[in-house]
Amino acid sequence: MHGPGPLSSSAASCARVACAAILCCATAAEAQQPRDSSITVQAVRVSAPLQIDGRLDEAVYATLAPMSGFVQQEPQEGMPATEKTELWLLFDDDYVYVVARCWESEPARIIATDMRRDAGAIGGGANDAFSFTLDTFHDRRNASIFHVNPLGGRMDGQGANERQWSPDWNPVWAAAARRFEGGWIAETAVPFKSLRYGPGRDQVWGFNARRINRWKNEVSYLAPIPAARGFAAIMQVSLSATVAGLEVPPGAKSLDVKPFLTASGTGGPGAGGATGDLDGDIGVDARYAITQNVALDLTYNTDFAQVEADEQQINLTRFNLFFPEKREFFLENQGLFAFGGVSSFGAGDTPILFYSRRIGLHGSRDVPIVGGARLTGRVGRWSVGALNMHADDVPAAVPSTNFSVVRVRRDLLRSSSVGLLMTNRSVSQAAPGAAQTYGADGLFRFFNSLDVNTYWARTRAARDGTSYRAQLDYNSDRYGLQLEHLTVDDDFNPEVGFVRRDDMRRNYAAARFSPRPRRVGAIRRYSWTGSLTYIENTRRRVEYRDTGLDFGLEFQSGDRFGLAASRGREFIPAPFRTGERAVIGVGAHDFDLLRVSYNVGQQRRLSANVSLEHGAFYGGQRTALSLARGRVNLSARLSAEPSYSVNWIDLPQGAFATHLAGSRVTYSISPLMFASTLVQYNSATRTAAVNARLRWEYHPGSELFVVYNEQRDTLGRPDPGGASRAVIVKVNRLFRL
Repeated sequence: MHGPGPLSSSAASCARVACAAILCCATAAEAQQPRDSSITVQAVRVSAPLQIDGRLDEAVYATLAPMSGFVQQEPQEGMPATEKTELWLLFDDDYVYVVARCWESEPARIIATDMRRDAGAIGGGANDAFSFTLDTFHDRRNASIFHVNPLGGRMDGQGANERQWSPDWNPVWAAAARRFEGGWIAETAVPFKSLRYGPGRDQVWGFNARRINRWKNEVSYLAPIPAARGFAAIMQVSLSATVAGLEVPPGAKSLDVKPFLTASGTGGPGAGGATGDLDGDIGVDARYAITQNVALDLTYNTDFAQVEADEQQINLTRFNLFFPEKREFFLENQGLFAFGGVSSFGAGDTPILFYSRRIGLHGSRDVPIVGGARLTGRVGRWSVGALNMHADDVPAAVPSTNFSVVRVRRDLLRSSSVGLLMTNRSVSQAAPGAAQTYGADGLFRFFNSLDVNTYWARTRAARDGTSYRAQLDYNSDRYGLQLEHLTVDDDFNPEVGFVRRDDMRRNYAAARFSPRPRRVGAIRRYSWTGSLTYIENTRRRVEYRDTGLDFGLEFQSGDRFGLAASRGREFIPAPFRTGERAVIGVGAHDFDLLRVSYNVGQQRRLSANVSLEHGAFYGGQRTALSLARGRVNLSARLSAEPSYSVNWIDLPQGAFATHLAGSRVTYSISPLMFASTLVQYNSATRTAAVNARLRWEYHPGSELFVVYNEQRDTLGRPDPGGASRAVIVKVNRLFRL
């Protein structure tokens, strides 16, 4: 079907009036909402570089009084933190130093279970941790975020527009942690070369710091953050403190060059027995700072051999599965390319206009990337991003293809923005010629609790298609309300994007009530949520409707209990296969679902999210049991993360079961070296897979990887991909010029 044509003059007039009304409301709302934090912190110059070893034995710590006075976000918003945190913000010509002394009344209860770089436990709240944000442009929207735990494990990431979190930004910086009899110390040094900032020697930055005391399940901030912001409040840089006295080195143009070398051996069953091949390759990544706040990244003969394998999924629906991006080149600055308020980690039925996994992958097949370039940065209130990548051909399968993305976003008022995005694929998969997608989006925030997300997008290939969305999200601590309308045409096909479901008009509403009891000491918060989903196709035929009720308990310990029930109907417009043999035919199916879940907090030695659900399933019944986000902390160095899900399905066509099992086992030699193994079994494909990796950051920004991959067909069928096992060694070296 063709998408709708241009707006009529009356519709265009209505659209202009609506836009003007939104901007007027935004102006009024932002004038009334609370202003930024009035806290000012003083950055102090040191005369000599500090030794980053977790020991506060330099003279500055004895002569300079630290900052303190952290305020709770949880469990008692606005109250002083129960454990004292002392903080120093220092700098010299090359580094900015952030140092914290975290006092602890019961040091034996400090929780630290992982020292891997970028481990989720470090920044995700499962460990005691100290975190800080640097809003280097003082735009009160974007920040670089750093985390350290008591083992010296560190995590870093970027927060974009106070909404988009990208944990895979990996700058060069140093961190050390050490315990003392009264608590623990976190000492960090971030090179100015690893940051982007505006022109001028005298700078005004935004800054905030967070302390997590895990055994108390307490979260506190230097500049207070409301509890309504939730755990992601560290991205709320509009409420950060202001840094005074900071002087930065001049923004000289710099060049980082990182050449790499790979060697691999592959093997597997062949026609005459075991076969094998040896191979090697070289390539290079580089970054050139055009200005202090605009950078050009270049890559040639791009290689992602070190990336961990995808976590497998079983699909029991008629829609596409989503797999998140894991490749570092595409993850950095990923938030800049996000569109319409949709996270790059997926947002259900809402399309993603730029899905970087379309580059270098064709189904499950790797496609060689010849090279490419990415330009990102800020110019005043404008954020700009441009990406161009060229993928080589795969004979008789995939032609050589060029991919381009351009993103422009303009900050409005205090916390709002509007933007444009365009993508181009030189070889369309749907028709001869190229395929383009373009769109405009707006993100408006009122009163710190009300967000309005909108977008309009169009694709051009064999036939044109349109998608648009309007979402209102009120999210306070006690109450929540979400209203959404989403339209995706049958012909909407962003070929550098991801669409889970097309040909639909989706209306959704949800209301939440989350009181905090005063007289039940073990419970932190109750939550009741009611929701309604109503989906028609673009010919106005109802395809799905659902009413749901959810009840949740959040305990002071960090554990969570959930109970959910839903009832609805789904119309299947075309047959599809689920499981091994079952085919679901055209027709309407009523369904109901009851789910109970319990999430054991990750601060415990044994933790997991366990759920059990039962309900109608396409004319039959389905019972499902799952164990997700499991973790067994065997020691500070050794952990296992098991997962398991099983579906028992009984249909008129027959009964069957699906099993998906896996575990990641990690051993950390030091904060800069670890080994991990991911083992998976998928009954739907009858395959077992192993992905083992050793990562060693032997020099700041330079790494050695040793990777072993193996995949086996448990039925003994020939492997259609050829080699079933591979050993890969990759080494890179960073040169800062």
